[in-house]
Amino acid sequence: MTTQYAVQITGPDRIEINRAMPVPTIGPRQLLLRIDACGICFSDTKLMHAFASHPRKTPIRSGLTPDEVAQIPTYRPGAQPVVPGHEPVARIAAVGDEVTRFQVGQRVLVQTDYRHIPTVASNAAFGYDFDGALEEMALVDERMVIDPATDQSYLIPVGEEASSSAIALIEPWACVETAYAWTERTGLRRGGSLLVVVDPGCEPEGLDDLVAEAAVARRVDCPGGASIPSDGAFDDIIYCGADAATVEALGARLGKGGLMTIVACGRTFDREVHIDAGRIHYDLIRYAGTTGNRVRDGVAWIPTTCEVRPFDRIAVIGAAGPMGLMHAVRAVTIGVDGVTLDAVDVDQDRLDRLSEVLTPIASRTGVAARIANSAQDPLRSGYTYLALMVPSPALLCQAIGLAGPGAIVNAFAGFAVGTMAAVDMQALLENRVYLVGTSGSRIEDMVTVLGRVQAGIVDTNISLDAITGMAGVPAAIDSVDKRTSHGKIMVYPWAHDLGLIRLDEMAEKLPEVAAAMVDGGWTRQAELVLERVAGTPVPQQ
Repeated sequence: MTTQYAVQITGPDRIEINRAMPVPTIGPRQLLLRIDACGICFSDTKLMHAFASHPRKTPIRSGLTPDEVAQIPTYRPGAQPVVPGHEPVARIAAVGDEVTRFQVGQRVLVQTDYRHIPTVASNAAFGYDFDGALEEMALVDERMVIDPATDQSYLIPVGEEASSSAIALIEPWACVETAYAWTERTGLRRGGSLLVVVDPGCEPEGLDDLVAEAAVARRVDCPGGASIPSDGAFDDIIYCGADAATVEALGARLGKGGLMTIVACGRTFDREVHIDAGRIHYDLIRYAGTTGNRVRDGVAWIPTTCEVRPFDRIAVIGAAGPMGLMHAVRAVTIGVDGVTLDAVDVDQDRLDRLSEVLTPIASRTGVAARIANSAQDPLRSGYTYLALMVPSPALLCQAIGLAGPGAIVNAFAGFAVGTMAAVDMQALLENRVYLVGTSGSRIEDMVTVLGRVQAGIVDTNISLDAITGMAGVPAAIDSVDKRTSHGKIMVYPWAHDLGLIRLDEMAEKLPEVAAAMVDGGWTRQAELVLERVAGTPVPQQ
């Protein structure tokens, strides 16, 4: 085959189906993947809206040389049209003469977040600045999919037992896993850069000792009230005082992965502090501190990971959406002693669907789980873990207000960078509430979820709401964008003319496929029947 069906984002809010897109010609270090299935992600809608201004569509600045980048025909930075799709399972259809790690015929789960290839504003990613998986045949370069620092492969071999949908759904489930498994920095970055701002009258204790222990390479001291340095970013900022405007100005000086430690020295914030919620999620910035004057107390309570702890009282806000369901299922299957779960939303139809999925699982695992409509039954304070699925600054602030002492608030929702939230910083410090967020998934987390799928601990297909071929992709993306889908949507690129079909409509629209489903759920057998009635996968080259 020389041409293929592909979905392309061609500009802001412009999505098109290209029915004759050339199949890429592979070079000596490249592979051609036959895409068996690819999930639709809410992040695809963010790319569609932002297009060239999306952080992950910025040019590569390192990790690949300019000559290597020039050899990859599917590199699409900036305003170039791009094929989205970053939740695929594929089979290797062809390899270049110099490819050393992969063979034709391998079935692979594709990790698409190339953290070892930084871009101007983020990192490179398949489906963002490289053509992704909403096409029949996708090209990757071996230098993209092997991390030279760790020798990890971004193409993870998988067996033949599970459905393509179950394997493709590992990527979003792994994003959830990353949100909990992420390791937090519990002190100053060793050998990093530090900005220290001390308001008049504040007398911090132990500052120099902490700095010496971390062997800080660059320290800049700035008296409170003086002009804050406007050039460069810092790994750490220690602010001694309680002036909201100063914290807001300092937030812009935090580099990626930066930590601001606020040492209030007994002073009290007189208003809320506006922080960039998007940077919590995408840039991994953090805020911690103490109401006292011992600097070490400001970082001593930071948790080492974002993981659920024994006897946590958990709330998942927005639990009835596709990602919220995954958080809720993880909470009741993770096997942590004594946890309880309140899974809340305001969409009753979605809550009814969540109840069908979650209640039997929680009953089996013995976890006390309550499913509630928070519009009718408001949450009560005292939660020790809150996971937020909705990118609403007001809900983020509400979650902080509901947090009890020592709570973790996991801002999983994909806030756009620049989204400001008015946070009660005084309550955050007094209660030692830790605000976290992560973006994307990691190889190790995909492997963890794959292991759970293979062990029968979780069936990722329980999050599947609908399937489609290429013809239904615009409708699928619109459904995800408007949050009308009750779960994930899976695309089968080889089914050119298949429109969007919800699983509960399958008996009416494709009865032969519905007959192969089990209790209304998607299965490997249903997928095989779909191949026969809706199209044949592209032959291997």
